[in-house]
This record gives sequence, structure tokens and C-alpha cells, in this order.
Amino acid sequence: MAGLIEVIDGGLGNAIQDAGRFGHRHQGLAVSGYLDRPLADCANTLVGNAPGTACIELRGLGPTLGIRRGPLRIALVGTVSATILRASGSSLPLAAWQSATLDEHDSLKIGAVAGGTAYLAITGGCAVPRQLGSRSPSQRAGIGGCAGHALQTGDQIPCARMNQHDYREMRSEAFVHTDGPIRVMLGPQAGHFTAEAIAAFLKTSYTATPEQDRMGMRLAGPTLAHVSPAAADIISDGVTPGAIQVPANGQPIILLADCQTVGGYPKIATVISADLPRLAHCPPATNLTFLAVDLA
Repeated sequence: MAGLIEVIDGGLGNAIQDAGRFGHRHQGLAVSGYLDRPLADCANTLVGNAPGTACIELRGLGPTLGIRRGPLRIALVGTVSATILRASGSSLPLAAWQSATLDEHDSLKIGAVAGGTAYLAITGGCAVPRQLGSRSPSQRAGIGGCAGHALQTGDQIPCARMNQHDYREMRSEAFVHTDGPIRVMLGPQAGHFTAEAIAAFLKTSYTATPEQDRMGMRLAGPTLAHVSPAAADIISDGVTPGAIQVPANGQPIILLADCQTVGGYPKIATVISADLPRLAHCPPATNLTFLAVDLA
């Protein structure tokens, strides 16, 4: 019989995510998936899962989970901690970057995430149904995740049950992303902006605002002028996570994993895939600078 987890309290901003849903953008479906793939892969490795396995992405106040069928192994990564509540009534803290084995009727209470994004991996992954190639939720389409939504009280998450106890737990040093400017490739509509706007974009700092979610992040900083008022709009074309749109107000918007598939604002640049996970850890007031690189 498979393992089973019940969501006692969904917390805030938590959802099942895997590597994403590819091949369906022409149908209007976002890629979704992990905001920080390397960090999620760290969590999966600690419990013996393959890279890309579905786990729980934590973005705010962590959930409280009850083990209904076990035992199973879990691991947290990121700037977050939890408390294991044993069925016997005892409790013990669980730090990030190490695994732990939970028995039936144990509970796990996860605290708030301090670093923007963290992950909880579970033995065998979160085995909710795979729909259109992914277990990640698409709330607009009502598919993936737990019935198409983020974690809510009462949700049940199937997973793999451990056949026998193995108390040898795994531990790792914390993985930390590099610092420095966010690397971008200019375009595809860089010609819609003045030379002074391009220079300002690459030489000055922008600040992440509270207007951010898994779809995108609005920035505040020097106004990026278009070459003309008409250049502030384009015929809608394809967008991708990492695209940096600039509407008529001149303030950039970086698109993230759950972004729409098309957009009508010109794109001054696109964040390279190697640096995109770093944006998962930019709470409001984070200062960002950008560096232009070429394809090579």
C-alpha cells in the first residue's frame, strides 16, 4: 500500500511542483514547475528521488502535514525549519538540509520561509495525477497539483511508502546561488527603447516591489523610455519565463514560471536560464542589477 499524507493546514503560498509542463504553450498553458530547479533537485536527492520529481514548493508560511500511511522519508531545503510531532506526543526540531523518517500518525509542522523559496521532498515524490505531462498546478486550467490548486486543508497527497526502516539519514551543506548581476540577453524588442534606456537598464539598480507572485515580478527604478509612445505596445507575441516586459510606464516586469504565453509589451531583455532560479529568492526591497551577455 502506498504512503499517504494529509494536509492539516495548507499554510500560505505552498504547492506541489515538478520540472514543469512543456509542449502545451500553444494551447495557452503556462510552463509552471519549480521556481528554483537546482534547489528542488537538492531536496529530492536527500530522499533518494530522481531529479525533477514532484515535491512541495514553499513560498510563505509552511503547511502542517499528517502522515496517514508510512513510514516515509522527507527533507527540507532552503531557509526554513520544521517541527516533527511524534504520535507518542514528543516533538523534535528538523533543520533544513537533512532528511528525517516519519511514521504513521506523526505530523510535520513547517515554519515560515525566510529566503523566498524552499522545498519539501517526500519519498517517491508527490504522486498526485500527472496531467498533460506534469503534476504542477495550473490554476487557470484547473489541472495538476491537488485538483488544480495550491495546498489546502484536507488535501491528500499520495507518495511512496518505505518498505522497511532505515535510520541512516542524509545531510548536506546548504546550496547557495552565486551573487552578482542577473545576466540577460538583450531583446527581442530592444530596438523599441532609446539608447539611454538600454544604458540605464544595465548600469543602475532596480528594486523588487511587493507586486510579485509566481507569474511575475514588478520592479521599480529609472524609467525606461521607449523610442516613441507607439513603441510601448506590440502585436502580442510569445513570452517565456525570464522575459522582461516594459509597459508604457517604463517600469520592468520579469516574467516567472506561471507567466502567460503571449504578451503585448515590448521585451527589453530576457534573463538567461542559469540565473532565472535566483529570482525565486528576491523578496520585496531586493535590489537587482543586470548584465548583458551573448549566446556564447
